[in-house]
Amino acid sequence: MSTRTRTIAVAVVSVTGLVALTGCGLQDHRDVVGAPGASPSAVPSVAPKVPLPSGKPLGADARVPSPSGVDGTDATDVSEAWAEVAYGHDTKYDSGPHDAVLRSARWFTAKKAAAERSYRPASGAGDAWNTWAGHKAWTTVEVTPDDDGDGPRDTAVLAYRALYVDGTAHGRDGWTGTGPRANVFLKLTRAGKGRPWHVDEVNAVEAAVPPSPESSAASSSTPSSAASTEHPE
Repeated sequence: MSTRTRTIAVAVVSVTGLVALTGCGLQDHRDVVGAPGASPSAVPSVAPKVPLPSGKPLGADARVPSPSGVDGTDATDVSEAWAEVAYGHDTKYDSGPHDAVLRSARWFTAKKAAAERSYRPASGAGDAWNTWAGHKAWTTVEVTPDDDGDGPRDTAVLAYRALYVDGTAHGRDGWTGTGPRANVFLKLTRAGKGRPWHVDEVNAVEAAVPPSPESSAASSSTPSSAASTEHPE
């Protein structure tokens, strides 16, 4: 984990978009958008997708990450900062996980950012999101390297990173449950040596999520666990 300071953003920010969850993970579109030569238009659909409601502008009590001190010339630092933001949801304000993905767009290449902004999910947010939303929960994640040393070496303009995301959901009613969990693989590019890195491709494999414990403060009408999923963003 990077040693840079992690802070919680309370600024008012407008976000757009909605991501589809398959069970408890993030949306399937990451495999589609992130695959070489693929695009959001490759997602099968029986009818044209239309824009879905975006989340509300973030209020003063929003709990979304805003990493500080990120070294843009360090591919690992950029990758971990991106993952922290992309998996940092606040269901009080976000319509779905894709709102957080769009907040992470500062670290995307222009092409990747455009693809994410134009993406239209094929389904709803999923059971895990509904569970979190029932508690008005936000999520925090621990991001750790998941590299076995067999990956390609960095070049001056190309780098790959493998990360493991382990999340926790924090309900505003005192409930705590399982948050996002995934193995995430990133391709990063930059214009030249010494220039900032940007995320160009994302592929994520969502981990199976065990039942989330219910605290005494949790509402009995809210689902007590998130369904397992396979595989985002």
